[in-house]
Order: sequence, then structure tokens, then C-alpha cells
Amino acid sequence: MDALDRDLLAVLERGLPITREPFAGIGSHLGIPESDVLDRLKRLKSEGVIRRFKARIDQRKVGILANALVAWRVPPGRCNEAGARLARCPGVTHCYERRPVPGRWDYTHYTVHHAGSRRDVEAEVAKCAEMTGLDEYTVIFSTEELKRVPAVRVRENGGELQ
Repeated sequence: MDALDRDLLAVLERGLPITREPFAGIGSHLGIPESDVLDRLKRLKSEGVIRRFKARIDQRKVGILANALVAWRVPPGRCNEAGARLARCPGVTHCYERRPVPGRWDYTHYTVHHAGSRRDVEAEVAKCAEMTGLDEYTVIFSTEELKRVPAVRVRENGGELQ
């Protein structure tokens, strides 16, 4: 990966321009032809530097008004199986496992849910509980989005890319 690859990634992290030919615009910005942009992206994808392209939507504009983190208390010996089941639950967008703090916070698994209302999230979580056989959990709703920005890549010399 060279400096131009890093610059390309930094431009992509800010989002694709909404134009008919976004990669041509990126190439113009970087001083290279669209074909070079596409060739570099294909190579970076094949090397595993880029895993995927995805859209980031404004949830509220599409009717997603309730977001929750659910903490699940999973019995010892069921962690792998419970994690796999939680990850397969409809509506789960993220699923994590973390070490508990014995006696203070005994939850080990976390799922993230988004829906049109709190009631919809609660119904979704109840279905997950039924599907997994887990009945000890707590639902923590977000009340305000404080920050949502893409990560910034850093050059090898420590300077931030623009």
C-alpha cells in the first residue's frame, strides 16, 4: 500500500460523492484517472484492506427512532452457542461478547437493535429471548446521538490524512 492508496482510502471514508460518476470525481481530486481508482480499489479489496462498501443512512429520516443496547446474562458453558443464536436473531445489527465484572456487572453478551419505536425494540428483544432461552437481560435505550463520524486513517509517519 502506498501513499496514494492511503489518500484514496481517506477520501472514501468521507463518503462517495453523489454524482453519476463518483470514482471519476475521486480520481480527479487525486489527480489520477477513474480506471486507476477502480484498479486500486479492486486490489485493496483483494488484499483485504477494504472489506466492503456500504451505505450509511440517517436513521431518523427513514423512521428508525429507537436504538438500544441489550446486555444479556449468559450462563457459563453457553457463551459460544448463545452468541451464535443472538447473532442470528432478526433485527440484531451488532453482537458482542465481553468479560463480565463479577458481582458488579454479570452480563457477557451485547446486541444492538434499531426500530421505529421502543415498543418495537422491546418486542424484538422478547423474540430474541425466546429464540435463545435467555431470560436475564437489560435493555438500554439511547436518548441522544452525540457523534457519528467515520474513522480517520493515519499515515505511517503519524500525520493525519485530510
